[in-house]
Amino acid sequence: MLTPTRRQFLARSSLAAGAFALASTLPRWGLAEELVRTPRQTEGPFYPDHLPLDTDNDLIIVNDHLTAAVGQITHLSGRILDSNGNPIRNALVEIWQADANGVYLHSQSMNGDRRDSNFQGFGRFLTGSGGEYYFRTIKPVPYPGRTSHIHFAVKCPEHDRFTTQCYIKGFEQNARDMVLRGIRDERQRASVEVDFAPIPQSKINELSAKFDVVMGQTPAA
Repeated sequence: MLTPTRRQFLARSSLAAGAFALASTLPRWGLAEELVRTPRQTEGPFYPDHLPLDTDNDLIIVNDHLTAAVGQITHLSGRILDSNGNPIRNALVEIWQADANGVYLHSQSMNGDRRDSNFQGFGRFLTGSGGEYYFRTIKPVPYPGRTSHIHFAVKCPEHDRFTTQCYIKGFEQNARDMVLRGIRDERQRASVEVDFAPIPQSKINELSAKFDVVMGQTPAA
């Protein structure tokens, strides 16, 4: 079986994001008043202290290497919205997470000698007119002291830099994670726990996860 080239993947991800944006705009317009604002969460100590040369939205393949990262492939998508449900265009979305061994792309990450060099660990995506973003990554794994999670940072001119995290809905370690349990509002806490659902007919057990980030209306200082 031929392995898709980097160029082919990026083209496909652009089409996928476009299709997602079209489908996801339909139900939002009538439900803006029901949106729950995404809670801010700590950036944590492991935002990369040296960014990789490759910072695109495919964290599975680094540059044009042929070997993929270890882990269950996850198609992570969503939209960046203001508190009224309006999409935010040209927002720079960054994600970073530990690899399948629980190691971050950071010089102080524990067990750095076990880091999966085929996992990018960090990616960026600029939202389109529908506020949509898309990443191909791996299902997050727990490590000592933390439940499974993916870090997010959103940068746009109308808002301060916004950081949060998303979690696997129903994962047993969530109840013991102090960062997640620190969100006191139950609706806000539920908003950052998302389904990582199997993709029907996927021959390699891929997952799909959808996480919308609802920003506040406070302008940047």
